[in-house]
Amino acid sequence: MEKTVKILMTGFVTHDVKRFIVERPAGYAYRPGQATKLSINQPGWADKGRPFTFTSLDDDLVLEFIIKAYFDHDGVTARLHGLTAGDEVILRDVWGTIAYQGPGVFIAGGTGITPFIPILRRLHADGRIEGHQLIFANKTARDVICRAELEHILGDGLVLTLEEPADGCATGLVDRDLLQAHVDDFSQPFYLCGPPPMVKAVTAALRDLGAQPDAVVL
Repeated sequence: MEKTVKILMTGFVTHDVKRFIVERPAGYAYRPGQATKLSINQPGWADKGRPFTFTSLDDDLVLEFIIKAYFDHDGVTARLHGLTAGDEVILRDVWGTIAYQGPGVFIAGGTGITPFIPILRRLHADGRIEGHQLIFANKTARDVICRAELEHILGDGLVLTLEEPADGCATGLVDRDLLQAHVDDFSQPFYLCGPPPMVKAVTAALRDLGAQPDAVVL
């Protein structure tokens, strides 16, 4: 299934991350945490689909994607960042999901936050955000996606950790020491998304701290 839709608006979320609001086709359904392949409706680009997670809520009238650009080559993300309202993209079938298993700790690195944004938004909208925590790792403060919104949703349940020191943030990688300092219960679910080396290291640290393998949701 392919649906060609128009971009309604774009805007920067960080210095290299943009929000894209696009038309939502009638009957196009998905769950928070799911994704689709998206391509650009231009000659030479229509067949270059790349996976992106929906960040809009499942009952929104439009679709939202939050996409980081990689300008080291002329790829899909760099080309997407050059699009404006009125340009067209191609949606495909919905796939995948982060299977929500109840209150727990979300751990994200960089753009790994994107599947968690709609889940956290849904929990907040439904009045069920209590008991959830987010540990969000980035290089610098300017790289933090949707910081103000996440602070509003989670309050003290948000832990930001950066490679460079900054006010209000922890410093360093998400490792065993950081997890011990900020997590009280390792029997709860852990939702994990980020670069593969981070996912591997955090998974090992969680299991070392007592998290059960089936409680780590990837």
